[in-house]
Amino acid sequence: MIRTAAPADVPAVHALVRELAEYEKALHEVRMTPDQLHEVLFGERPAAYAHVAEDAEGRVVGFALWFLSFSTWRGVHGIHLEDLYVRPEARGGGHGRALLAELARLCVARGYQRLEWSVLNWNRSAIGFYESLGARPQDEWTVYRLTDGPLAALGAPATV
Repeated sequence: MIRTAAPADVPAVHALVRELAEYEKALHEVRMTPDQLHEVLFGERPAAYAHVAEDAEGRVVGFALWFLSFSTWRGVHGIHLEDLYVRPEARGGGHGRALLAELARLCVARGYQRLEWSVLNWNRSAIGFYESLGARPQDEWTVYRLTDGPLAALGAPATV
């Protein structure tokens, strides 16, 4: 079953975020706390949204965390999928496909024209899964990112 995440799901989603980071060999980079996750999803001004996948016993076994993007070329919103993760023991049960299908349904219902995400180049199983759904890599684009020191340096007040 796929449903919109509720405040009571924050601990489970936070645990899944940590599992995903461990799988991606980047657990040391996770700084988000459950309180931060609660605020971003359910605070006064939510900046992100989440859906969860439950198994037959009602346990949360996967999640999709996303936010709105905007295309200046198309003039409409889209969905940027930040994270999609299904616990290894629940893989193959259709949870990942169902989570993506729910986001695709939201796009269609709301008139959004894109559902986009990034995948690590080494994650061949995820790439194969995404391509089996009809997703295609946008290999003419390279993602750039500013964090930590370089972000602080660029964002520092200008000195005249």
